[in-house]
Amino acid sequence: MMQSTLIYRSFNAIFATIVASVILTTSAMGTSTESISEVTSAFSQQERIPVHLKIEPEFWWANMANPTLELMLHGDDIASLQARLNGHPTNISIVKTTTTDNPNYLFISLSLKNAAPQTISISLAKDGSTQHQFDYDIKQRRAGSAQRKGFDNSDVIYLITPDRFANGDESNDNHISMLETANRADKDGRHGGDIKGILNSLDYLEQLGITQLWINPLLENNQQKYSYHGYSTTDHYHIDPRFGSNADYRQLVAAANDRGIGIIKDIIVNHIGSNHWWMQDIPSSTWVNGLTTNHSSNLSQVQFTSHRRTTVQDPYAVASDRSHFVDGWFVDSMPDLNQTDPKLATYLIQNSIWWVEYANLSGIREDTYSYADKAFLAQWSKAIMTEYPNFNIVGEEWTANPITVSYWQAGKTNKDGYVSYLPSLMDFPLYETMLDAVNTPESWDKGFIQLYEMMANDVVYADPTNLVLFEGNHDTNRLFSLMNEDLGHYKMAMVYTLTSNRIPQIFYGTEVLMTSPLEGRHDGTVRADFPGGWPIDNKNAYTQEGLNPQQIDAQKFVSTLLNFRKSSAAIHHGKLIHYVPKDGTYVYFRIDALQTVMVVMNKNPNNVLLNSDRFKQPLADFSSATDVLTQKTQNITQTITVPANGVLVLTLN
Repeated sequence: MMQSTLIYRSFNAIFATIVASVILTTSAMGTSTESISEVTSAFSQQERIPVHLKIEPEFWWANMANPTLELMLHGDDIASLQARLNGHPTNISIVKTTTTDNPNYLFISLSLKNAAPQTISISLAKDGSTQHQFDYDIKQRRAGSAQRKGFDNSDVIYLITPDRFANGDESNDNHISMLETANRADKDGRHGGDIKGILNSLDYLEQLGITQLWINPLLENNQQKYSYHGYSTTDHYHIDPRFGSNADYRQLVAAANDRGIGIIKDIIVNHIGSNHWWMQDIPSSTWVNGLTTNHSSNLSQVQFTSHRRTTVQDPYAVASDRSHFVDGWFVDSMPDLNQTDPKLATYLIQNSIWWVEYANLSGIREDTYSYADKAFLAQWSKAIMTEYPNFNIVGEEWTANPITVSYWQAGKTNKDGYVSYLPSLMDFPLYETMLDAVNTPESWDKGFIQLYEMMANDVVYADPTNLVLFEGNHDTNRLFSLMNEDLGHYKMAMVYTLTSNRIPQIFYGTEVLMTSPLEGRHDGTVRADFPGGWPIDNKNAYTQEGLNPQQIDAQKFVSTLLNFRKSSAAIHHGKLIHYVPKDGTYVYFRIDALQTVMVVMNKNPNNVLLNSDRFKQPLADFSSATDVLTQKTQNITQTITVPANGVLVLTLN
C-alpha cells in the first residue's frame, strides 16, 4: 500500500503539471489553437491529496428499480479503511467495499432492496479506530416518478445555449472559484446568461408554443477559456455557479412544468474537462483513456479521436481503427473516459439517473453518442429506461448516412448482434437533405425529390417517428443564413421540421431570424446572444422592439405553427403519405382518424393551381380547407391555390 501511495502521488504531481498545459477549445467539436506546451498551468502542483472526504452521489432514493447503489468516496489513504453501517438501518446493508490502484478512493456498494426512506450512518475505521463517520440520506421519491412521460411527437423542443440566452442575475456573471470571467465583447467568452434568465423567459416560451426545453450543459465547467458551452464538465453533481445552483435548476424545472414545458438535460458520458477534479487525483489507472501511472506519463502519449464513427459497426474495420475512434480524446482539453472501467460505468449511470430523479426531467440528450464504448452505451441506456420505461433519450450521431444512425436505435436488428436501448437519435441525414432540397433549384434528381427519396430510407429504422428532426443546433450555422436569407425557403424548412413525422427541435433565435456565416465552424457567432436577453440590448425578441418586419413575420409564423401543432392529432401521431414532387411543388399529408392535414411547398415565383384529382384519395371526404397560417378557407374540390415561393398548411374540412 505504501508503494502504491508513493507511485500514485508522484504520478498525480507529474500529471497535474502536464494537464496544466492544455488549451481549452471553443466547442465540443472544436480543435486546439495552441500547442500544449504554450499554455500556462491551470493546476496547483501539489503532491499532497486533500484530507477531506468527498462522497458521490450525495444522496439517493428508496424504491428505485435497481436496488444496488455504489458510493464513490475520495479522501487521503481511505482505501485501507473498513466501512460499516452504524445502528440498525431497515433493509439496508453493505454488499461489499472495493478499491482501485489509487489508495485515495473507496467504493461502497449498498443493497437498498425494500428499504424505506431513511438516514443511515456509515463509519470508516482502521484497526478498530473510526477515522471518518458520515450520515447518508435515502430519500422518498416523488409520486409517479418511475412512470414519468418523456418527450414525444406531440412536443416541440427548443434548444438553448444558456450563457447566450438571457442574463437574469448579473451578480453571478463571475464567481470567485471559477477561472474564466465574463466578457460579453468576446464572442468566445462567457456572456452571463443563466438559469434565472431562462426562468424569466418562460412566459415568452409558453406563448411561442414550446413544450420542451433542451438546455446545453449546465454543470460546472471550471476551465480557463471557452467554458461557456458547457461540454467540459469539471463536476458531475453541481451546476456551474455562474448559471446558478442545483436548487435554481430544480426551480426552473418546476416552473416550466407548471406551464406545460418539460426539461431535457444535455449529458456527456464520453469525456470530461481537463480541469475536472478527477484529473488532479485520477480514481484509477484505467479511468481515462491514454494515461498510465508510470513516471513517464505525459500527454504526448494521448491519441485523439479519428472521428471515423463507421468503424464501430463496419464488419471489415480493424480493431486499431475502432480504438482510434472510441478511445481517442476529443481535443486536448477533453480527456476521454474509459467506460469499460466498471466503476466509472456505474458512476456515469448513477449520475444520469440522479439528475433525472433530482430535477424531475422529461428527457436526456446524449452528446457525441457513438464515441463512447458501445457495450457501455447499451448498459447506460438500458439502466435509465428500466428506471423510467416511458422516458425518452435522444443521442447525437452526426452523420448523413441513415444506416449509421439506425444502428443505435432501440429495436433495430443489427447483423453483428448489437442490441441498443436508445429510443431516439438526432436525424442528421434528414436535416442535411432538407437543407439541400429546399435550397437547390428543381430538376429531375435535385430539389424536393431529394427530400422525397430520403424518406424512403425510413425502412432502415426501428422507429423513424421517434427521431428528432431539427432546423439547426449549437453546432450548425443558422437556418436563415443557410437559406440565403430567403424568407420563403426559411418557411419551407420550418414547416417541414414542424409537420413531418418526427419530433421537431428548433434552435433559440431561429424564430427571429438570427444569422451566421455560411461555411465552416463559427461557434461564437452561431451561439450569439438572444436579442433582449440583456437589459442594454437595442433589439428585443420578447417585446419585438427593434425587430425588422421580416423578423416579426417569422416570429408570428413560427408561433402560429407551434401553437397549432399543440392540439393537432394528425401531426402528433397521424400517418404520413407524400406525392412525388412535380413542377416545383411537394405535397404530403398527415392523416389521423380525427384530422387530416395537407402540406404544400411551392418553389415557383408565382402562385400555383394544383389539380385536386391527383390527391383524390386523401381529399375524398373534404370539400374545403383552412390555411393554418392565414385562417383563410378555400374550396378544394377542383383546384388548390398555393402561394408563390411559399407554403400551405391546410386542415381539411
